[in-house]
Amino acid sequence: MRPLKETSHTNSRFLDDPRFELIPMKGVDDQAGFLPAGATVAVTVSPSKGLEATIKLAESLAARGFRVVPHLAARLVRSREHLAELIVRYSKYEEMFVIGGDETEPAGPYHSAGLLLKDMLEMPDRPKRIGIGSYPDGHPLISRDELFLALQQKQPMANYMITQICFDQKKIATWLADMRRREVSLPVYIGIPGVLKRQKLLDISLKVGVGDSTRFIMHNLGLAARLLSSEMYTPDKLVKQAVSLSSDKANGIAGFHIYTFNQCQTTEVWRQKYTKS
Repeated sequence: MRPLKETSHTNSRFLDDPRFELIPMKGVDDQAGFLPAGATVAVTVSPSKGLEATIKLAESLAARGFRVVPHLAARLVRSREHLAELIVRYSKYEEMFVIGGDETEPAGPYHSAGLLLKDMLEMPDRPKRIGIGSYPDGHPLISRDELFLALQQKQPMANYMITQICFDQKKIATWLADMRRREVSLPVYIGIPGVLKRQKLLDISLKVGVGDSTRFIMHNLGLAARLLSSEMYTPDKLVKQAVSLSSDKANGIAGFHIYTFNQCQTTEVWRQKYTKS
């Protein structure tokens, strides 16, 4: 792949209109106020608070003028009837994001996002655009081949995919090449962390299991030391590397998805500075 000469115009193109992800928890309404007016904002599903917290926050953000993309976790859906009820509530949005969910036991018949998507196809009120997750780092419970097979199966029912955070950009490049070779052609948004305290980012990564990236960090003490060398983490390096990957149009990189962990103020200050540099 040809390296891309970095310019402020190129970097800003990817960060002028990124997607921001928020978690429905205390303080999120105040933090959302730091995001750009009309920004695209994804609302995650909190395993502890369930779907209602996601729906409530999505409605609040939409009323404030944000372009909202609520998440729907398949394992929290109790039945096909419950799914139909949820789709009516989600139908007010142009997009939704479907994940499997982290619950050990599904609440109903949907143990995977693929099964949910199949039933959604028969529901005409569903949002026009559907996003799905992808895992350059792999998944602790699912093999790489199974992950690719799942993407191939979900591809006809989705419009784009978003990667989980991956700190090893060489791995993203390899994953992208392998994915395109296997004819998974969905546009991809590269997931990057926002700006937050480095210790908090490391703690979150360990807690949510950012796959091999966390193991990569812990087995490379020099990298871990650099992560903790200053108080705040910024994703500058990840942004530059992803921009370079975008020079190969076959990679199909559509932009960035910023996992803010509700640290919107620090993240937006960084984004504004970065796009003007």
